Amino acid sequence: MSSLAARPEMLQAVLDMPDSWAEFTTQDPVGDSHYGRIPVEFPQHVLFAENERGEVVAHAYSVPFRLDTEGRGELPDRGWDQVLVWAFADLRRGVRPDTVSAISIVVRPDAQGLGLSGRMLEAMRDNARTHGFTEVVAPVRPSAKHLEPHTPIEEYAHRVREDGLPHDPWLRVHARAGAAVERVAPASMTVAASLEEWRGWTGLPFDTQGDIEVPGALVPVRCEPERGYAVYVEPNVWMRHRL
Repeated sequence: MSSLAARPEMLQAVLDMPDSWAEFTTQDPVGDSHYGRIPVEFPQHVLFAENERGEVVAHAYSVPFRLDTEGRGELPDRGWDQVLVWAFADLRRGVRPDTVSAISIVVRPDAQGLGLSGRMLEAMRDNARTHGFTEVVAPVRPSAKHLEPHTPIEEYAHRVREDGLPHDPWLRVHARAGAAVERVAPASMTVAASLEEWRGWTGLPFDTQGDIEVPGALVPVRCEPERGYAVYVEPNVWMRHRL
């Protein structure tokens, strides 16, 4: 396990690692504007794992930001989008961060199922602790919520198994690492685009008024054919890791 700050020569290998994101999830304008800046501007918060051949098989992105300040204080409803904006605004203004937010943990498709996501999460926690932080927060994208797009996120986020751990597999990994559900981020990521763009991303006709179920989407996409656009507002679940 290494960071890009320690091994900057691995930047391109990290950027080139294949992933399994549905195409529409990469079209959020806030994420599109900020995500690619993380390896360059926060290399100490980008971790990666290699296999025995030296190939990058997983990476973890996080960002430091100031939570305890005027106008903030609570984890935001706009989740992933908002924390990216805060982190880069703080960097630009020279504001001293007090919290680290997870942004993504991605495992190469052919390396999934080997427990790497949990190891990357532990490494992210350890990295934050090494840099003097006392907590990590995470706008978690529940990994099985797409199977229940019509289930309210509040209900889904707090559903537990008989052993008391979260029902959702990815929420459960965070819980086993020591995190607790803090609150829901109802509008963590927003993708608004033309019907033609949605058709290109999904292969679906997008010609019916109302809610459209899209493979991989956590909630239905709202389609407005008469207006020529569709909007996806993704909820996430804020989890807090005390270090």
